[in-house]
Amino acid sequence: MPFQLRWTKVAEEQYSTLKVAAEKAKKSREARRRTKSSKQEGLFKQVAKTISLLKKNPRHPSLQCHEYSDLPHPYDRREKVWEAYAQNKTPSAYRVFWCHGPGRENLTIITITPHP
Repeated sequence: MPFQLRWTKVAEEQYSTLKVAAEKAKKSREARRRTKSSKQEGLFKQVAKTISLLKKNPRHPSLQCHEYSDLPHPYDRREKVWEAYAQNKTPSAYRVFWCHGPGRENLTIITITPHP
């Protein structure tokens, strides 16, 4: 059963910013008749795939999820915050920070950011 995604305001803004940058880069690339995708397009595609995998199965091996202790859980301070890899072996690789909640069927995307 897939989870329902919830977003913090910060995560929603970060996702939207990545999406707008990717769309702008794609439009520019197509105007110049280039076929190779830009870095912005690739980054957005990787982040979108990570979020899609989280929704289906947060234990998917490619996500390499592990506990992250430097962010507080937005609903219950005693619960865990998790870090999922959107990129790997890349300088400042992007990560998606998430948690379970507020209900059993929900996952909350806390933030999307380069690796701290």
